[in-house]
Amino acid sequence: MHPPWPRRVFAQVLSFQLLITTGVTALTAGLLLASLGSQLDEQAERRALAIAQATAAQPGIAHDVLAGPPDPDGPVQTAAERIRLATDASYVVVADTRGIRYSHTNPAEIGRHVSTDPGPALAGREWTGIEDGTLGRSARGKVPLRDGEGAIVGAVSVGIAYEDVRGLLLHALPGILRYAGAALAVGALAAFAVSWRLRKRTHGIELSEISALLNEREAMLHGIREGVVALDRRGRVRLVNDEAQRLLGLGPDATGRPLEAVLPPGRTMDVLAGRVSGKDLLIVRDARVLVANRMDTADGGAVATLRDRTELEQLARELDATRGLTEALRAQDHEHANRMHTVVGLLELELYDEAAEFVAEVTGARRATAEEVTDRVHEPLVSALLVGKSAVAAERGVALRVSGRTHLPGQVVDPRDLVTVLGNLVDNAVEAVGRAARAERFVEVDLRTEGATVVVRVSDNGPGVPAGAHELVFGDGWSTKEPTAHRPRGLGLPLVRRLAERYGGTARAGERKGGGAMFTVELPEALRTLERVSGRQG
Repeated sequence: MHPPWPRRVFAQVLSFQLLITTGVTALTAGLLLASLGSQLDEQAERRALAIAQATAAQPGIAHDVLAGPPDPDGPVQTAAERIRLATDASYVVVADTRGIRYSHTNPAEIGRHVSTDPGPALAGREWTGIEDGTLGRSARGKVPLRDGEGAIVGAVSVGIAYEDVRGLLLHALPGILRYAGAALAVGALAAFAVSWRLRKRTHGIELSEISALLNEREAMLHGIREGVVALDRRGRVRLVNDEAQRLLGLGPDATGRPLEAVLPPGRTMDVLAGRVSGKDLLIVRDARVLVANRMDTADGGAVATLRDRTELEQLARELDATRGLTEALRAQDHEHANRMHTVVGLLELELYDEAAEFVAEVTGARRATAEEVTDRVHEPLVSALLVGKSAVAAERGVALRVSGRTHLPGQVVDPRDLVTVLGNLVDNAVEAVGRAARAERFVEVDLRTEGATVVVRVSDNGPGVPAGAHELVFGDGWSTKEPTAHRPRGLGLPLVRRLAERYGGTARAGERKGGGAMFTVELPEALRTLERVSGRQG
């Protein structure tokens, strides 16, 4: 049975850290002991070699080796024992060139051949190492024994008992273990501290739950139809989901880059960076109307959400137009009823000529207005828009005029864009003039073409653009009017400018001669020229 492995992240990390700390401490202690043992062996070998060198340098030992056979009571044994006792060596052995001992700790071994190879010393080389002999394992040093003329007459071998070396190592072992235990305790405390902090950051969840949460987060972020942009404390993009890439026009390489590097300056940049505060902030990105919300995170970053309400805004505008048309139809119905009552009265009074003249006058005025628009504007969608807006404006007491210079052929590339531009400008002008206290209130529309460029100019005799606000009126959410119940204000003119910029044109606000406002929009390449049409057909 294996012990159960912890499932919590912090517990697993703690277990791994304790295992690693224990293993590293044990490995370090083992390496330290091995290194210390090697150093003690080397010290013992150097000590044995030094004693052997001092013995070989003693005057008379080489002469005594040559003077006679080995003798347990001879001068060589006496000198060797004196040196052994003085240096606390395990043995001091002097041998001749045949390897016959002249001295030994055990006198019985004198006259016998040495137990280890004296070849290196007899060859004139000094040698150190660990060997086993008659006295057990020892650290040894061997040197050649030379006479007065430098000729090799034997060898001197000195040994230090290995038990003494091991005793030094065992004596140092408690201190090493104390240091290792202290290091292990410090490592364990550090592991507990890291695990405690990790437990707070991970809220005690299991490792399998992290993987599940990550998979769920990825599925949620890339599956929802709401843009999500996460920023770190330095303002770099930490995460951007698929919907945010679509809404903001970002590529997959936006992650990890500063926000200033992936978005141009403007309101979108200011809202996402937190320079503009508030809830449900409106921004216009290209031709899209977005609602943005930003929330700061605990680590100093932020998460911004984006909702696309372009279709909702279009529906709201259509609702406004429908309400306007409904009001115009209601007014026309009321006016029609009055006219019908007038006709019935004229007929009852048998004023037939006057009745016929009245009917002709009324129907002619309506027909003249529609014919004036269709004669100058050949694009059906645009002419229909102007006729409908004329009826709405008339209900509000505003005259919608089409200038005598207006001329728009039917080769518009995208009539819907032109309808959006013209509709927003006319709506704003009618609302502005409707609030003005003037005897005569009018809006004038001027549509002209310059080559393939369509120039839209809408002017009115209302209060005009506030001083210093000629550029502010094109900002997202800027408006001098109160918001309606179903949609906010300040989106029409930003949409107009975005459409103009998409065509490579401009949108400007100015003053009208005699008072009022004038808005001019240029849409390059908005008209199909004859050359372009023939080129496509060819």
